[in-house]
Amino acid sequence: MAAVDTTRPAPLGAITTYRAINGMTRAFAAIGAWNDARITRRALGKLSDRELDDIGLCRGDVDLMGR
Repeated sequence: MAAVDTTRPAPLGAITTYRAINGMTRAFAAIGAWNDARITRRALGKLSDRELDDIGLCRGDVDLMGR
C-alpha cells in the first residue's frame, strides 16, 4: 500500500493577501459598529428625560452607549 502526501505549501503571497483582506474586513466592521453607536446616541439624545425614563435609561446612559 502506498502513502500519498497531499499537503502543499500555500502559494506565494496567499497568507499576506488573506491577512490584508481580513484586516480590511475588521476595519470596515469596526467603522460600521462605531457608526451604528453614533446614530443610536444621536437618536437617544433627542429624546426627553421622560421618554428616556420610559425605556429605562437616563441621560448619563446615553453618553456611555457604544463606548
